Amino acid sequence: MTRRFILGTVAHRLAILVYIIFALFPLYWLLKVSVTPNDLLYSEGVRMWPSRAGLEHYIFVLEHSDFPKFFKNSVIVSASTAFIVTILASLAGYALSRFTFRGKYWIVVLMLLTQMFPLVMLVAPIFKMLSPLGLTNSLGGLILVYVAFNVPFATFLMQSFFDGIPKDLEEAAMIDGATRFRAFRQIILPLTLPGIAATLGFVFTAAWSELLFALMLISGADASTFPVGLLSFVSKFSVDFGQMMAAGVMALIPACLFFLLIQRYLVQGLTAGAVKG
Repeated sequence: MTRRFILGTVAHRLAILVYIIFALFPLYWLLKVSVTPNDLLYSEGVRMWPSRAGLEHYIFVLEHSDFPKFFKNSVIVSASTAFIVTILASLAGYALSRFTFRGKYWIVVLMLLTQMFPLVMLVAPIFKMLSPLGLTNSLGGLILVYVAFNVPFATFLMQSFFDGIPKDLEEAAMIDGATRFRAFRQIILPLTLPGIAATLGFVFTAAWSELLFALMLISGADASTFPVGLLSFVSKFSVDFGQMMAAGVMALIPACLFFLLIQRYLVQGLTAGAVKG
């Protein structure tokens, strides 16, 4: 039994190691290409690390391209979408968890139906609706679309967290004289911080990496986000891989920082809503 246990443990650790290498290798290759000078990108063949590394691609991206503008637009859109969706989903999820009202079943059904349609089918209707309002080439219109598509899933996510909190806590607070909103704000919300962190992380990531609507609804460089901006490194006859990879590495920074800030609650939030009690 001891030998079998040791072999099983070693196999388990090796499997985890292989998975980590498989998951991180694209990021490593992204970094490797981003520091490889242009004259070595194709002349050296396949190497694990270039014979000479430099920051020329990063300097070009920061000083001679519109990437800083794309970067700023992505931060504005993603952060705004994450916070708006989390607020709306918290209120809607609490209502679905605590109240029984007419039409609740059909509201849930309609919210589920919004997740069933391929997004590409909705580009033309959304463009048709936003165009008369002057929102087809603005960050505000993009935020509005992202909020609309992320609220349903985020609502169900937050509802699961509220379902896991006993109703007795807020009922006790209301017996002591607190209003329902005060009980929600001071008693329930602090207990759902892991869920809020998970929702923020999910929505921020979804908005940060979204390309379809950003490509179809934004036509000018002033309002483009970084996924669309990466396409500017692709010309008719060539692709500037070094500059594209450098931009990709820098685009990872906000997402990494964001998850570092909420990591305290994120792991709890991914599992806390799975159990009622």
